[in-house]
Amino acid sequence: MDVFPDFGGVGGAAKLRSIVGALLMFVLVTAVLMLIVCAIVWAIASAHGNHHAATRARTGLWVAVGAAALAGAGVAWLNFLVDVGTRL
Repeated sequence: MDVFPDFGGVGGAAKLRSIVGALLMFVLVTAVLMLIVCAIVWAIASAHGNHHAATRARTGLWVAVGAAALAGAGVAWLNFLVDVGTRL
């Protein structure tokens, strides 16, 4: 039997990486802008004694950090799967 793996099965890997790279850039820029805005709102709200707004801004700050971390982890996971796919 002549059974061999299809090495051309991941033919669109370059396009997939460029699309994911563009999405990562969009997510990271949005996360950084959200992080800056939330930090400013948190500081102003804390200085003026508005604890409800400060709590919301702190939550937004953590959401921005989490979104950036998940975006980075997603790209790392995709690169790992594409590399494994080319070796199979």
